[in-house]
Amino acid sequence: MSEQGSRRSRLRYLAIAFGLCVLQTAILGAMIESRAGVLRSGDEILLKTAPVDPRDLLRGDYVVLAYDISTIPVAVITGERPLDAGWQTMQVRLRPGSDGYWTVAEAAFGALAPQEGSVILQTQRFRYYGAGELAASADASLRVDYGIERFYVPEGEGYDIETARNAGEVAVVARVGKGGQSQIRELRMGGVALYDEPLY
Repeated sequence: MSEQGSRRSRLRYLAIAFGLCVLQTAILGAMIESRAGVLRSGDEILLKTAPVDPRDLLRGDYVVLAYDISTIPVAVITGERPLDAGWQTMQVRLRPGSDGYWTVAEAAFGALAPQEGSVILQTQRFRYYGAGELAASADASLRVDYGIERFYVPEGEGYDIETARNAGEVAVVARVGKGGQSQIRELRMGGVALYDEPLY
């Protein structure tokens, strides 16, 4: 290969490498901006945490969180319900209760229309076992996640938080974006803010 051809080949590889670096940076930037956008301009809600099975121990440097809103009573589900089993998502409408905590007011497998004084959360995909699951009993419910079930903490601080969580002393302030995605804004223990995320 001539010197000129070798030089062109090197320049082509450099251009490809540069393009890949720009693409990777753009993808990371979009991910960070997506989270920052929700924290910066999302609607703020206060969520009550629920106890977690004591066998579900602290994993690394994060605390496992469960919420009262993670249990969706069948009675609040509106609209059409899928007949067949498969992976599903739901939209869940929350309204503030008299104690300040937001609770489930309505849920649907389809889209919910915005309403004043409420926010709509989008669930993560969950395994749905068909219409029979919803008709099992009058007090049947579905269990869902929202993507805010894990909170990273400094090393060694997780045990105290998990103990307080199981005693009902931990609350979470979350922000909800227009698309229903949520991010943890603040973790409170005994009414005092332990950790909070900057609003960028």
